[in-house]
Amino acid sequence: MTNEQVERRSCARIPTAHGDFELCLYSCGDEAKDHLAMVYGQLDGSAQVLVRVHSECFTGDVMGSQRCDCGAQFERSMALIAESGAGIILYLRQEGRGIGLLDKLRAYNLQDEGYDTVDANLLLGHEPDERDYRVAAAILKNLGVRSIRLITNNPNKIDQLQAYGIAVEARVPLVIPATTENATYLRAKSSRLNHILDLDGSADDSEPSEIARRNGRRA
Repeated sequence: MTNEQVERRSCARIPTAHGDFELCLYSCGDEAKDHLAMVYGQLDGSAQVLVRVHSECFTGDVMGSQRCDCGAQFERSMALIAESGAGIILYLRQEGRGIGLLDKLRAYNLQDEGYDTVDANLLLGHEPDERDYRVAAAILKNLGVRSIRLITNNPNKIDQLQAYGIAVEARVPLVIPATTENATYLRAKSSRLNHILDLDGSADDSEPSEIARRNGRRA
């Protein structure tokens, strides 16, 4: 697989409730959307860096919508990285698992009619998950990262990053309790998209270091 060419355009200090992050904006070729890297602390050799690759979710990240777990995942990732003393959050502009905000809202309406998140995407002519993590790998390489511990419940994210040349040494589960509004959505993520979740919609944290002994099998 080929790698994207990215350019770091500018960085600035961003004080947050979890401490100061350095926010860097990246452009990628002719792509209209910019992507962001939030860097916390000193990466110190850039091995086993704690990383969250987070896809944009306007409704969850900005509005606090409980139809998904995105906003809570983002907040928890910031806390985990701050607690560890160093790490990176990549904020990728691929709303709605890559289908964009307009069709995401249309998918929400279909979900209110009884379709799950996967079937809603399919009815709109999309794949269940259209995200690609090539840009994420390119940004990590630009930051000098050699290996990572990835905060995720999504095995596909691990597989893609490794295919693009990023050494994922461990999976760090993201434990987010389910809500009344997102329980059905989380069940679909678990049963149809292979996300590692328990029956209550929280991440299964029983095997956080599975990738250390994994080669070619899902974490």
